[in-house]
Amino acid sequence: MVGLRHKHFIFVLTPGTIFSTHRGIIKHDDLIGLPWGSQVFSHMESPFFLLQPSLADILTELPRNTQILYPKEIGFIFMTMGVGPGQRVMEAGTGSGSMTCALAFAVGEQGRVISYEQRPEMQKLALKNLQRLGFEDRVDLKLGNIGDGFSETNVDAFFLDVPNPYDYMVQVRAALKPGGFFSAIIPTFNQVELTLYALRREKFAFIEVCEVLLRYYKTEPAHLRPVDRMVAHTGFLVFARRVELSDDPRAKDLLEEIGLATDRRAVQKDSAAANEPEVSEDLEA
Repeated sequence: MVGLRHKHFIFVLTPGTIFSTHRGIIKHDDLIGLPWGSQVFSHMESPFFLLQPSLADILTELPRNTQILYPKEIGFIFMTMGVGPGQRVMEAGTGSGSMTCALAFAVGEQGRVISYEQRPEMQKLALKNLQRLGFEDRVDLKLGNIGDGFSETNVDAFFLDVPNPYDYMVQVRAALKPGGFFSAIIPTFNQVELTLYALRREKFAFIEVCEVLLRYYKTEPAHLRPVDRMVAHTGFLVFARRVELSDDPRAKDLLEEIGLATDRRAVQKDSAAANEPEVSEDLEA
């Protein structure tokens, strides 16, 4: 339901129920059976439109205890990873289940989503959100520490939304099929850097890093200009593919092209971080 000032109200139509706002009351019985797009009026004569909600509308309105992904990232992730009907897709970091619901929608009734979470309270909320949309039969919710690895193998794509994705590249690679898609959302530069080193170490290739910025414009034909606020940086997106490397010497040039030639600096930095004690210096001018 949308008012003339574009305020959205999402609810399930139930016989005998009323919808109340500061702009008046509308009976559910008066809405049931109307075609989408119909204009209706409250008892105060305030106008509304009856519209089918988009997936973006639903995801942004889901109950949540954690930050969720914005539709601008979700759509780009799905296109880049080729997520579609019939696929087996994994994610780690279920959270409130926003991405889980979007994945379930994308893979369809013949697909499967496997989602790992280590906090029971978050998994319960995600299950409720899946049930609200009728997607619970498309998803396997699993509870546990992803550092212990995954029982699944040969999945088409893997999305990782955890604070330290660089610690789990071994486990992710083992779950993906050869050539499978990997993606993660990461908030800071230093976390991206560590993830890039880990991806190279575990022989992922075709690595990309980007961010998605979204700007709306005021829809007045004679005064078209950007709105005062925009949906800017919400996280860095990292993409990669699991590849199987050849020992053939002729592959050297290709490895350099896709970013998998031996990088001694990366290896040395990784080993230094893993083996050397932390040392701090207090420098005075």
